[in-house]
Amino acid sequence: METIKDSMTQDHRRCDDIFVEMEQAIVQQQWPEADRLCREFIASMEHHFKIEEELLFPELEKAAPQAGGPVNVMTMEHDQMRHLMKQLASSVDKKSKELSTGYSDTLLVTMQQHNIKEESVLYPMADNAVPVLADEIAKAYAEPV
Repeated sequence: METIKDSMTQDHRRCDDIFVEMEQAIVQQQWPEADRLCREFIASMEHHFKIEEELLFPELEKAAPQAGGPVNVMTMEHDQMRHLMKQLASSVDKKSKELSTGYSDTLLVTMQQHNIKEESVLYPMADNAVPVLADEIAKAYAEPV
């Protein structure tokens, strides 16, 4: 059986892979491809956030009240990333290599720091507190984005 950490970490990597492809398209100024990948990346991230915010976080907070602080931090960081993704999408739409690479660089650092916290603290906490969610989360990732 897959753990919550397994499923969520695999999805981090899937989103990271799309992000890398998008960055390459931006650097090469392949704007139609950069735009397509940017939309795909944002949709993938929103799907990931939805699973966390609507499924994982509420159940985790019920089962482990001490998770409230880390969950609040993760939710605030989701909002920061949403803001950066909106700016990135706008800069890609404007075909601005300089702005797009700047936003993607900032977003990359933010995502890396966020993922480390989730993978090392929050997901192991969830596997201990609400292991029954593991199958439901795995199914949620099996659905198309």
